[in-house]
Amino acid sequence: MTAIADRLDLRLSVEDKNRLRRAAELHGLPVATFVREAALREAEATIAHPPKARRGSLASRLRGRATAQMGTDEIMKLTRGA
Repeated sequence: MTAIADRLDLRLSVEDKNRLRRAAELHGLPVATFVREAALREAEATIAHPPKARRGSLASRLRGRATAQMGTDEIMKLTRGA
């Protein structure tokens, strides 16, 4: 078992905290353990299969463009989805 050496604080709504507490209870785990294990599973899945830029996202619209040569108005239109 790895020694815990760092903390991660979260701000949650009361409803979200209660949902996490209930799920942890169903698994018979403390909330911190449940959240840590779920977050690490999600992190491993994301690392194994990185998300691609969403089609139409700002990153994909700007990719391959010479943004340094674009005018402010053109960049603003892109960021607003125009």
